Amino acid sequence: MLAITVPVSVWIRGVSAVKRRTWAAWSAAILGLGLLAGCASGGGGTQAAGGDGKLTIGFSQVGAESGWRTANTQSIQEAAAAAGVDLKFSDAQQKQENQIKAIRSFIQQRVDVIAFSPVVESGWDTVLKEAKTANIPVILTDRAVDSPDTTLYKTFLGSDFVAEGRKSGEWLAKEFAAATEPVRIVELQGTTGSAPANDRKAGFAEVIGKDPKFQVVASQTGEFTRSKGKEVMEAFLKSQGKIDVLYAHNDDMALGAIEAIEGAGLKPGTDIKIVSVDGVRDALQALADGKINFVVECNPLLGTQLMDLAKKVAAGEAVPPRVETEETVFDQQAAKAALPQRKY
Repeated sequence: MLAITVPVSVWIRGVSAVKRRTWAAWSAAILGLGLLAGCASGGGGTQAAGGDGKLTIGFSQVGAESGWRTANTQSIQEAAAAAGVDLKFSDAQQKQENQIKAIRSFIQQRVDVIAFSPVVESGWDTVLKEAKTANIPVILTDRAVDSPDTTLYKTFLGSDFVAEGRKSGEWLAKEFAAATEPVRIVELQGTTGSAPANDRKAGFAEVIGKDPKFQVVASQTGEFTRSKGKEVMEAFLKSQGKIDVLYAHNDDMALGAIEAIEGAGLKPGTDIKIVSVDGVRDALQALADGKINFVVECNPLLGTQLMDLAKKVAAGEAVPPRVETEETVFDQQAAKAALPQRKY
């Protein structure tokens, strides 16, 4: 805002009334322009981004690589509509550079809140500092970043991926508790460098590493996609000989691997035990059918929680630094019970 300071000495004796009125009118006009400038530049996201008083959220999604991700996107879009939020949505198509461009676009548009699910963990500090400088709060959804500066974002909303890996390993340890021979495991990793791939691998390795009979004989990314999961599993079957267990970082890769296992004349769930993470409907059906042996849930329905958090941070309210979703695990009977009401 522009400020006009008029010293008392200006109003010296002898200045005509006409001149005083002219000076007062000129001062009021300048002050009015200053007020207008202040309103245009200082207000917050809704003025520039929408102008209709709605909360405006810029959301950058990883992509549409899996059934889980599709359900996650739908949950966020539906929750935004129900909450009366103006959602500006961007699909990064699995590319970090696309997410960085989207976040910078959201900053230019002066949205109220930026939320995104990072493609990978590293390389975000510069653009997050830009958002912080613009006074736009950031919420991480589903995936975390590895920045040591936790002031660059307000909170993380999602799952504990390390715990998901541990749960997978704990099931395996129980399933093969009586085994005396080496248990040969192949691992389908998620997108290289992503938080779920790093953490699910670490949690799993932590548990199985306690017993030397568990041997990960091959581990390769399947990029969280069904087609790549099938391709990599076909290669494992040709190169590794006997395989006892497949650990897949998500259901879509596991489902692709099932196609490869069946194509090789083997019986998934029997000849090769399969443990997977996510809990999408297709995987629970495969579990009910005996083609998968165990599924660790990762809940994609984060929309309502995200809208609630966004409203709070936009209002300047304190929020927890980490908000985790409630999740479970599924064996065959649990999958059969859950399928009729499964939303994704």
